[in-house]
Amino acid sequence: MSDKFKKIYEESINNPEKFWQEASNDIFWFKKPTKILNKINPPFYKWFEDGVTNTCYNALDIHIDNGNGKRTALIYDSPITGNKSKLTYEELRSKVAKFAGALKEQGANKGDRIIIYMPMIREAVIAMLACARIGAIHSVVFGGFASSELASRIDDSKAKILVTASCGFEPGRTVEYKPLVDEAVKLASHKIDKMILFQRIGHDVKLNSPMEVDWEEITSNAKEVDCVEMSSNEFAYILYTSGTTGTPKGIVRDVGGHIVALKWTMKNIYNMDEGDIWWSASDIGWIVGHSYIVYAPLFKGCTTVLFEGKPVGTPDAGAFWKIISDYKVKSLFTAPTAFRAIKKEDPEGKFFSKYDLSKFESLFLAGERADPDTIKWAENLLKVPVIDHWWQTETSWAISSNCTGIEMMKTKYGSACKAVPGYDVKIIKSDKTLAKPNEMGDIVVKLPLPPGTFPTLWNADERYAKNYMSNYEGYYQTYDAGHIDDDGYIWIMSRTDDIINVAGHRLSTGAIEEVLSEHQSVAECAVLGIADKLKGQLPIGLLVLKAGVEKDNDTISKECIKMVRDKIGPVAAFKVAIVIKRLPKTRSGKILRGTIRKIADKEEFKMPPTIDDPAILDEIKEDLIKNNILKTFKN
Repeated sequence: MSDKFKKIYEESINNPEKFWQEASNDIFWFKKPTKILNKINPPFYKWFEDGVTNTCYNALDIHIDNGNGKRTALIYDSPITGNKSKLTYEELRSKVAKFAGALKEQGANKGDRIIIYMPMIREAVIAMLACARIGAIHSVVFGGFASSELASRIDDSKAKILVTASCGFEPGRTVEYKPLVDEAVKLASHKIDKMILFQRIGHDVKLNSPMEVDWEEITSNAKEVDCVEMSSNEFAYILYTSGTTGTPKGIVRDVGGHIVALKWTMKNIYNMDEGDIWWSASDIGWIVGHSYIVYAPLFKGCTTVLFEGKPVGTPDAGAFWKIISDYKVKSLFTAPTAFRAIKKEDPEGKFFSKYDLSKFESLFLAGERADPDTIKWAENLLKVPVIDHWWQTETSWAISSNCTGIEMMKTKYGSACKAVPGYDVKIIKSDKTLAKPNEMGDIVVKLPLPPGTFPTLWNADERYAKNYMSNYEGYYQTYDAGHIDDDGYIWIMSRTDDIINVAGHRLSTGAIEEVLSEHQSVAECAVLGIADKLKGQLPIGLLVLKAGVEKDNDTISKECIKMVRDKIGPVAAFKVAIVIKRLPKTRSGKILRGTIRKIADKEEFKMPPTIDDPAILDEIKEDLIKNNILKTFKN
């Protein structure tokens, strides 16, 4: 570690209360906290226990009070509809305060749960901030989610109001929300009091009962309301983890720690200052959208971009470059899968040359492991630092990263850099002993977790303690696996259940994927372990090729197999790599490796509610049958 970063990091670990008290001085408090950390009842730690603040005040009002109300807060750009707009901090606060007033008139009060089921439009952000303004707890559900999943979240949260829109737009299709919401309301045991519906232009839908009210009608005459005072440990929101089965798992965020931590990250991790233009190309239904489309950039006083589009297809593989060029974006945060999609469509970067990216300074990737080939491709194209960092829905901000606002560190391709201040990261082996440098094991974080992480689960304290804090006493189990090298760099190799056991050898699917992604014809890939009676599991590779590849599939497969055997060795027993058209993913871009494995192992599986296109699973099954995968292994 460099001296500057090392000093700050060690202070955060050795004296966390002093460290986070100083960080807390940078936010607005109605009443400043004097009790920084309550450690009486582990693992239920409480940060800033006696502090009183408000999330919306820190996102909007504080900047207006400081004379920056005319600064642009939000840029909305929808290449699908052609709509674009900008809102200043003053304009956004007015809209938020009005909708907050409308919520109160519809019966919403402090502590009530409000589900937001909306596309990537300004009203989604307004609804989130309006909830924060009146102290209601929002639970954003990805727009277009299956009715059964929406119903389960209504039941678990006991939501009072559901806020939705008439539809969402995807490239080439319209997703009608009202039928999905109607079915969810019918399925849910808990009955909501009101449904507030925003009519998208040209896609009005009929409201069917007094319970259903129109966004514009209730907002037009609503009175603007002020921010309510919130105790630091009251909840800001519930976010249900994607792909849940059975009882949903509601991650909660406490108000005070959330504001302190996220505002601290904008400068220290991302090197963003007030007035800078920031873009997080995600969705508000995911944690990245919560933290880095809505909250963190507004806490810092930046301008945040809200993009209703895709990295390719809206209209082409130059969509990202156009947004960065048009709005002079300083930094972009997106998922590696977005750049793999761009690389697949435009491997030579021809679209890039059409745009001016002279103001662009850095690219941050997270959401799944960024393979070195994609990072190098982006570096060569963009000529700026490309930073892979690691975090989770549970933490709401990065566990490891190159903290560019503190001191830029060298890149190690394949590593998510070093632990961020606040996180004491360790590797624990299967025998529950601490690993030595470069030894693989479960990645854990010593308790207490820093502010802004999850203090518990919604109405499920026992589940929180059992699932996350019991396997390794005194540690949070991340359920990621990897190692830490001699320099302190963290290597996230796979989820714990993606470690495969080949004849007694523990192998990381991520390590094999890293090799496959280096092949010049491979755009993206996935490796999974298939059941085998002789060796326990054997790895297979699924390859998606770049556009315009002329080499035949069989040659590419053989070359990839040889690369793995050369770089990892015969121990991997890697003998099967097949070329497929596309990989099944969640809407946030994560590859559904577990589902593919179940198909290959002929196990029953539930259709993942977050899947981007269910038809891909049939394609995968056909590919596996066509390539004799189901006969290759002794199931």
